[in-house]
Amino acid sequence: MKEFEHEELEEATHNYSRSHLIGKGSHGCIYKATLKNGQMVAIKTPSLGLCKLQDTSKIDNEAHILSSFPPNRFLVNLFGTSHDSAGHRVLVMEHMPGGMLHDLLHMTIGGSSPPSWCKRATMAVQIARAVQFLHDSKPVVVHRDIKSENILFDSKSNARLADFGLAVCINSPSQQVDSVSLPAGTIGYLDPCYTTPCKLSTKNDVFSFGVVLLEIISGTKAIDVSRDPASIVEWSKGLIGKNQIMEICDKRVKMPRHMEDRIRNMLVLAIQCVSSDEESRPSITEIVTKLERFRFTIWGDKIKSLVLLKSRKKLASNMSATTTNTVVATTLGGHISVTRRKILLREILTGTVLLH
Repeated sequence: MKEFEHEELEEATHNYSRSHLIGKGSHGCIYKATLKNGQMVAIKTPSLGLCKLQDTSKIDNEAHILSSFPPNRFLVNLFGTSHDSAGHRVLVMEHMPGGMLHDLLHMTIGGSSPPSWCKRATMAVQIARAVQFLHDSKPVVVHRDIKSENILFDSKSNARLADFGLAVCINSPSQQVDSVSLPAGTIGYLDPCYTTPCKLSTKNDVFSFGVVLLEIISGTKAIDVSRDPASIVEWSKGLIGKNQIMEICDKRVKMPRHMEDRIRNMLVLAIQCVSSDEESRPSITEIVTKLERFRFTIWGDKIKSLVLLKSRKKLASNMSATTTNTVVATTLGGHISVTRRKILLREILTGTVLLH
C-alpha cells in the first residue's frame, strides 16, 4: 500500500481547511484535494474527538480492510495512507463527485428532481453487487454499516459502497468473532437480531440492504419521527399487511404502468431482506440475481414502449398522408372515408389503438 508524504496532503488541502471539507461523521472528516500529479482524491482523517481519546481504530480498520481488496468498481477504493504529525493514520481514497444516496433521495439540491424508477432499479443492483463482493471475499467481510449515507456516486453516477470503519472479517458467514467485536451499526439500519458478537453474519448486511432498498423505493428516511411508526421497516410491513403495497412507493415520481409489477417485486424482496427470521432472508447472491432480472425486464419493457411509440408515430404519419389524399378525393365523391380515417388517426395519437 502506497505511503503518501503528509506534507503533500496538507498542501493539497490548505492544511485541512474547512473550504476543502466535503464530509463529516462520528469516525472522521473527508477533504477534497488535488495532488501534485493532478489526481483528484478524498482524504479521510480521524475525528478530533477520537484523536483526543487516542482511538483511531476505525481508520486503522478501514485501511486494513480496503488494502486487502484489489481495485474494483463496487467500492470506494483506497489509494494509500499517510500519517500526520501526531502519528495518526490518514487515508487517501477515490473522490466521489456524485455525492451520497441519502442526499439524492431526501434533498432537492439546486432544484434537482428525485431519481427516476429506472435509475433506482439500477442503483439497487449496484449496491447489491458491492455487498456481494464483500460476502464472496475470502475471508468473508461483513460491512455492518450499510446505509444511504455510506453509498456514494462516482463521476458516471455509479453507486459505490464506502466507510469500512466497522467492517469485520470472518472465515465463514456464521462464524463467531472475538468478544471485543461488539454489535455496531446505525439505528434504523441495524439488524435487531444482531445483539451479541456471536450473532454476526452476512444476514446482518442483508437486513441493512433491505432497509436501503425500502428507502430507495419509498423516498423516505429509515427513521422518521414524523411518521407512525417511525421505522421504515415497520411502516412498510404495516402497509403490506393492509394490502397497500404500492402506497410505499415514492409519490414524487410518476411510475410508468409497465413498471408497477417490477417495483412490486422489488418491494417484496426488500421485505424478505428485513424479515425477523434470519434464516428466511435471501443471500446477497439471490438478491443480485432477482434484482438483475427485475432491472432487465424493466429495460425490456421500456424498449418495447419506445418501439411501440415509434410504430404509432410512423403509422400516424402514414395515416395523415392518406387522409390528405382522401380529402382531395372528397371533392369528387363524399367524405365518409375522411371521417373514419380522422377518428383512427386520433385513436393512434392518444394510444388507444393496439397495434399488432
